[in-house]
Amino acid sequence: MIVLVDDVSTDGTGEIARGMSATHSDVRLHVVTGQALPPGWTGKLWALNQGITSSFAQQANYLLLTDADIVHPPDSVARLVAFSQQHDLVLTSLMVKLRCRSFSERANIPAFVFFFQMLYPFAWVNRRDRATAAAAGGCMLVRADALTKAGGIESIRDALIDDCALARALKRHGPIWLALTQRVHSLRAYPRLADIHRMVTRSAYAQLRYSPALLLATTAGMIVTYMAPPLLAIFGAGAARLVGLLTWGLMALTFVPTLRFYRLSPSWALALPAIALEYLLFTLDSAYQHMRGRGGAWKGRVQGKRL
Repeated sequence: MIVLVDDVSTDGTGEIARGMSATHSDVRLHVVTGQALPPGWTGKLWALNQGITSSFAQQANYLLLTDADIVHPPDSVARLVAFSQQHDLVLTSLMVKLRCRSFSERANIPAFVFFFQMLYPFAWVNRRDRATAAAAGGCMLVRADALTKAGGIESIRDALIDDCALARALKRHGPIWLALTQRVHSLRAYPRLADIHRMVTRSAYAQLRYSPALLLATTAGMIVTYMAPPLLAIFGAGAARLVGLLTWGLMALTFVPTLRFYRLSPSWALALPAIALEYLLFTLDSAYQHMRGRGGAWKGRVQGKRL
């Protein structure tokens, strides 16, 4: 059964879904009209809560939480459930293959995945003896009884980085699993740099727990790790230049597997320092927007102040 929450959409999603449900009797699709966002909730979590607590979802043993712009193959749910049962998981999440067609996407999307994996090493996420917890919000299979034990979606209702907050809540009740996939992909386009900017700025400062100290440390770390090596390689001399070249080369090599995943030329790896600088500027702007009272802005909403 599919439950679609029409969260005040302006693109006709609700009408299209209701039309499909009315004209195709074999489609088990139920449309829930989203209610006004109450105080203390972020938009996506309020929509998820309405779908999960609707009468249509009450008898489910597993819940697949996914976005409307995610494309699943026909056997996606069956494979996820089988894997979850085999490994007794409370959360099975796939980082779907993001759209990577425009120049802006090719320059930034692989790096987004690369940095995410650095923040949340998947091997640590998947280990039961590690506290590291993360998930990718586009595709999350949740065991319903574990979600209830964790306090439901309401327990993280004001979380801005909702997928990782849900992963942390659920990992206290059992093992979780996260991986990249080629089989499930996103249709959401980021054709311009401004689109990437909005995506990152929305939650970057939340990732740093709204801490000026962590922002300062991150800035220093990014400069030393990603910007200093090419500067030494270009402007340095002797041993300093050699160290810069070697570090830049090693940095590029670590990025190549992600580029191969997206079927991009390895030459993009040489641009990682410039891309990292771009992400650092996005993060600084995220902190600035938070100080202006515009933190977490997405789809016209200024959202919660929790990680």
